[in-house]
Amino acid sequence: MNSLSDLERLVTAIERQGANIAPTYQEYMPLAFAIANDCGEAGRTAFHRICRLSEKYISAEADKLYDHALKGGNGRNGLGSVFHLAEMAGVKMDKPMAEAGKLANLRTSAPSSHTRTHTHTSTYMNEEEVVKDAPPAFPDYPWPVFLKRMTDRGGTTAQRDILLLGAITVLGATLNKLVRISYGRKFYYPCLQTFIVAPPASGKGALAWTRRLAEPIHEEMMAGYRERHKAYREEKSRWDSLGKKRADTPEPEMPPLKMFLIAGNNSGTGVLENLIEADGIGLICETEADTVSAAIGAEHGHWSDTLRKCHDHERLAFNRRTNHEYRECPASFLGVLLSGTPAQVRPLIPSAENGLFSRQLFYQMPPIEEWADQFEQGDEDMDRLFSGWGRQWKALLDPLRKEVNSIQFHLSDRQKERFNTCFARIFGHAGLSHGNPMRSSTARIAINICRIASVVAFLRSTEGLLVSASAPEARFSILGCPGISPASGIPEENVRDGIVPSLELRIDDDDFSAVLSLAEPLYRHSAGILDLLPSDEAPRSRPATPREALFAALPLAFSRQRALEEAGRNNISADTLDSCLKRMLERGTLERNGRGEYAFAGRVSAHR
Repeated sequence: MNSLSDLERLVTAIERQGANIAPTYQEYMPLAFAIANDCGEAGRTAFHRICRLSEKYISAEADKLYDHALKGGNGRNGLGSVFHLAEMAGVKMDKPMAEAGKLANLRTSAPSSHTRTHTHTSTYMNEEEVVKDAPPAFPDYPWPVFLKRMTDRGGTTAQRDILLLGAITVLGATLNKLVRISYGRKFYYPCLQTFIVAPPASGKGALAWTRRLAEPIHEEMMAGYRERHKAYREEKSRWDSLGKKRADTPEPEMPPLKMFLIAGNNSGTGVLENLIEADGIGLICETEADTVSAAIGAEHGHWSDTLRKCHDHERLAFNRRTNHEYRECPASFLGVLLSGTPAQVRPLIPSAENGLFSRQLFYQMPPIEEWADQFEQGDEDMDRLFSGWGRQWKALLDPLRKEVNSIQFHLSDRQKERFNTCFARIFGHAGLSHGNPMRSSTARIAINICRIASVVAFLRSTEGLLVSASAPEARFSILGCPGISPASGIPEENVRDGIVPSLELRIDDDDFSAVLSLAEPLYRHSAGILDLLPSDEAPRSRPATPREALFAALPLAFSRQRALEEAGRNNISADTLDSCLKRMLERGTLERNGRGEYAFAGRVSAHR
């Protein structure tokens, strides 16, 4: 049998039936190696013909992948893998084609399958793991001292990044109702849902330290519950001993179980009860994401909708038919901090269109590429250290909550303009490069950037109190903190007397720039996760143009030299690139920032 003729018959059948046998990057990879191993350069056209049926298809990216397959293939899989993928996608084969597939499988020493491929596509791959640029790390910045103390405990750039996200997620959850941001005619609070995705043994364990920041608050709530429960048991014992007189005395009510740290291994009703009894506040902090996905997927689970509602602080309620009990809370303030391997993403988020995808802040950690000496990292007890910082944080919040009802976070007009310009560019890039799922994700990354900014602003304003050992005695010196002022409308005599129930919070331009610089990396990390998920959308109706391929590959701001390098990698000539840049400038897709400097332009429209 001739490999090329076998492949041609199969490709013709795939095209005739419109079968998408490579819906994600996971299938692109074994497909490229399978065709390259058996057909070499002659199979390139067939590879493109198969892949262009997928919405993920980008001509230049497919070419680059096939080049890598030609250079890096080791013959482990061949056309048998292509026939196998076609069969999995439901392609109907006539008898000669089926026989060709059987022979192809015999020629293939290790037929590929959907489950054989590694899924961490954003960092590395050999024949089974295709090389692709890792999502960018966060820019280095001198964050507020209290926060920087935590991030400095990371041994690598990625660890410092996840400690930053983890600490902000936990601290934001503890601020919950205290700080609010007006965005889109709605109030949002600093409650983030963060998902750290990393290969096994890549250093994500450092994230567990940030949970310690919330434990003092949780322990106090549990201690209060234990005291109330003890008093309840004593009162109940007395009531039980009343005998016939019990009819004249109301039965004592069991106190609600108020806690802050909510277990991920929980039922849907259990999570609702935990939140409702704690006035809607809480934090789920799990180092293995499958703890949550297994609970959600279990027969007693099904609380994925609760996570989605909590992102937008929606009302929560449940009804028990057994005793006609109805419980509710008007708003929810749940933070979520998860970590897990790439394989743990899909069980929790089954598709790109699932609402949980756009609501998560993702960070993809790269694998460890060399051995690190763990003995040289010192004997500092990180759990004890972070627990101490948690007590320090609680000592600041306790007196503040007694005096202040709310702190409203504001951006200046200039900051709002920069925010809108940044996200208009990302939104346009997302639509052309990844489609609607990334547009939705971008819209919610914008909300989360506001949340992060509010936490950073609060930490910067209270920096002097947090680094001081006398923070508990500092009581209302918070009014003198930079960036914090009484809310408008509060009488001056109240301010003089220290009776200021509402405050306003602002962020300085340097901190705002640093927070805004997280937007593009977080967008790129989410786009990397998108590659791990199947899509329910209709496949792309046409191949991507060179303009769209460049759009996906280039950063939001770039030089012509950078574009030339990327064009070379994508087999686009300099003349074609210049024509493309000119057309994009004319259409308003690009704007020129200087000689040879470009940035993607976005349209900002006012909602009516």
